[in-house]
Amino acid sequence: MIRTGPSLLAAVSPASLVLEVVPAIPQEARRHFAAKLAVEADPWDVHHDLVTGSAPLVVVDTRTRASYAEEHVAGAINLPYCEMSEESTAHLSRDTVYIAYCSHPGCNASTKGAARLAELGFAVKEMIGGLEYWKREGFRTEKGA
Repeated sequence: MIRTGPSLLAAVSPASLVLEVVPAIPQEARRHFAAKLAVEADPWDVHHDLVTGSAPLVVVDTRTRASYAEEHVAGAINLPYCEMSEESTAHLSRDTVYIAYCSHPGCNASTKGAARLAELGFAVKEMIGGLEYWKREGFRTEKGA
């Protein structure tokens, strides 16, 4: 049984920083985490779907052309977020899901790129951790334009 509300708090030290704000009820927590998963994917799941072909995905490197040429997710296309427009995305299919990524968790080019792709009407998710976490998982990268 999940303990929530006063019964949970009664068992917690009054000095708890984690429980200074009471946890959401399970239904609210489920909605929150589902909403998060609707816009994010992790490198392992992206790699899995690419290898198995279980979903129509295109991985999009949203960084500069120079950063892409230095190293990128194997098979990723380069579409710098600052160049995204109706014209630059006209060749992209509307029947796929685009996975935007950038360098690492401190980089927000993927967030900017994902927002622009969504604004342009594409189904998109952001790959959390970016290239750094892709490499941590041991997945293949490429160099060159």
